[in-house]
Amino acid sequence: MQHQYNTKGVCSSLIELDVQDDIIREVTFKGGCDGNLKGLSRLVAGMRVEDAIKLLEGIRCGSRDTSCPDQLSKALAEVISENA
Repeated sequence: MQHQYNTKGVCSSLIELDVQDDIIREVTFKGGCDGNLKGLSRLVAGMRVEDAIKLLEGIRCGSRDTSCPDQLSKALAEVISENA
């Protein structure tokens, strides 16, 4: 299932997700810190959605209340709620 999530409060503006059978197949960030986000995307590929949310939720970037990993957790939570 393809999903797009418009981020809030971070440098990246959009997260594109491919989730199939509760497994993250692919994540692509638009904007943001290219190398870090490519690394994050590769690390979560193949991971269960719920496990990724638990690992990423609440991570902050500097003084911001959120981060790209935290925004990814929100995007994944949105995928779950849409499929419920």
